[in-house]
Amino acid sequence: MRSTRYIWGAIGLTASISTIVFAVGFAYAANQIWFPKASGDLNIVTAAPKKETMIESRSKLQIVALGDSLTAGTGDNTGKGYVGRVREKLEKETGKPVFVLNNLAIPGYKSDQLLQDLMLKKTQDALAQADIILLTIGGNDIFAGGEGLFSGENQTEFNPEAAEKRLGPALLQMDKILKAINQANPKATVLYVGLYHPFLDLDPKKEGSLIVQRWNNRVFELTNQYPQMVIVPTYDLFEQNLIKYLSSADHFHPNGDGYERIADRIVQILK
Repeated sequence: MRSTRYIWGAIGLTASISTIVFAVGFAYAANQIWFPKASGDLNIVTAAPKKETMIESRSKLQIVALGDSLTAGTGDNTGKGYVGRVREKLEKETGKPVFVLNNLAIPGYKSDQLLQDLMLKKTQDALAQADIILLTIGGNDIFAGGEGLFSGENQTEFNPEAAEKRLGPALLQMDKILKAINQANPKATVLYVGLYHPFLDLDPKKEGSLIVQRWNNRVFELTNQYPQMVIVPTYDLFEQNLIKYLSSADHFHPNGDGYERIADRIVQILK
């Protein structure tokens, strides 16, 4: 009888110990599932240090501008154009000195003329010093100041055929222009100001708008090949505010308000 009590006592003790071990093991396993801990072999991921932007890394900013009459500021009574306004706004926003080293834009320039200038050493040397390069070109290629774009008795009916024919050759030159700028300075931020439709109010079918869109879309594809190049959209600015933002003198170039809006876009992108 005594041996039987020992046997049942041992069995009870073993069962109790097993129950305790099971409970502890279960609790440990559940804790690992509900509150997992990183393995000792894993490094805790930390945020990568933020890389300085071009503007943050410079003690001063140097601008070189080139292209046609829009970069020259034609139509702005103050003479600042968008280039002068960008300089002022950037200086105010950053608190750093901002200089326009060169404004090489020439009114009336077309893409082939700008490409010739980009082959000159003095132009390449100027671009090499820039932190920011501002560019407009293509408007004279496509619109040619309205030449051949109108028909009808009073020459007031917009005819897109002339502009359509000029599109392809100008885009080929544009590709070469961007390559030349990148070769002269692959580190500068390049901002190309996209085209708008200056004769939109004379084009009720908006046929010219499709041509402008094709130009801007293709230039976007070209600038997208270079990480430091950006196209600045302007079409939407003028679409609903054409008369407000166009110069009354020629109905082609922006006025002071139009250049102000373009400068705002550029500074917003740079920030």
